[in-house]
Amino acid sequence: MKTQPETNTVRPWHPYLVLLIAIILPGVGQVLNQAPMRGLTMLFFMLVLGVVTFNLAGPDISIIGQFAGGLFIYALSVMDAYLWARIRWHNHMLQ
Repeated sequence: MKTQPETNTVRPWHPYLVLLIAIILPGVGQVLNQAPMRGLTMLFFMLVLGVVTFNLAGPDISIIGQFAGGLFIYALSVMDAYLWARIRWHNHMLQ
């Protein structure tokens, strides 16, 4: 008798909730999408590039410009978390 393989049907987090959490807590959106190493990597590069651009920027540059590298990775991290949450949510709804 054939048995179907058991699948882990854990309902994924809603994409808007992941988006909100990713905006407030950088890297946690990836953790909610079950990609913790991706979240840690994003957080690491966010901090490293923030420090690098802070040290390379001149004194006449605004605070946003001084942390532009970290803010860029932050924006990518938020979009990445939301995109993968949408994909996981869509795939779950198709099942």
